[in-house]
Amino acid sequence: MEDLYAIEESLRREGYKYIAGCDEAGRGPMAGPLFAAAVILPPGYRLEKLNDSKKLTPGIRRKLYNIIIRDAVEIRRAVIDVEEVDRLNVYAASNLAMRRCVYGFKTPVDCVLTDAMPLDLEIKCLSIIKGDSKSAAIAAASIVAKVERDDYMIEMDRRYPQYGFARHKGYVTKYHLEMLEKHGPSPLHRRSFAPVRQALARQLSWEGLR
Repeated sequence: MEDLYAIEESLRREGYKYIAGCDEAGRGPMAGPLFAAAVILPPGYRLEKLNDSKKLTPGIRRKLYNIIIRDAVEIRRAVIDVEEVDRLNVYAASNLAMRRCVYGFKTPVDCVLTDAMPLDLEIKCLSIIKGDSKSAAIAAASIVAKVERDDYMIEMDRRYPQYGFARHKGYVTKYHLEMLEKHGPSPLHRRSFAPVRQALARQLSWEGLR
């Protein structure tokens, strides 16, 4: 198993003090905003069971989230709404969200770690492949982004119950595709995604025949 703390420890030996880890949740779904988070953990900090959010059960993820919120030096968040995701594309939206997080810090960050997302910054930035499994700060950011986006999509399920957002969080599933076909796109659906474009075209075609 990867040592989640090795990268940060090496950087601190080089003299870096405030190391922020960045990650996002919501690049893959066909509905809902993109959430990003950046987390600075205290030097020498250890958190049992910390890992990439995708490898954790919802219960453990929630417990770790609560601890991270309590213990982090600072946390910054950014949300890119559906319209902006459609306008930019998901990669550019992820990049923008992470930069917004970094620029929002009050703490004087001197190094940024990301999960395979190069950022054009004036400070040192390391883009790490599978970074959420290799860096404690990135793993913590992945948990914050994932939990907060999931909570948002559960809230949206109450507004648009016909799509089942609480079940799939906007990701492409058989059920989600069936509900999209049945009801057409909601305001949360990303028009730049092919299944949504196709459903919208069918909806407009049917309306034109009325």
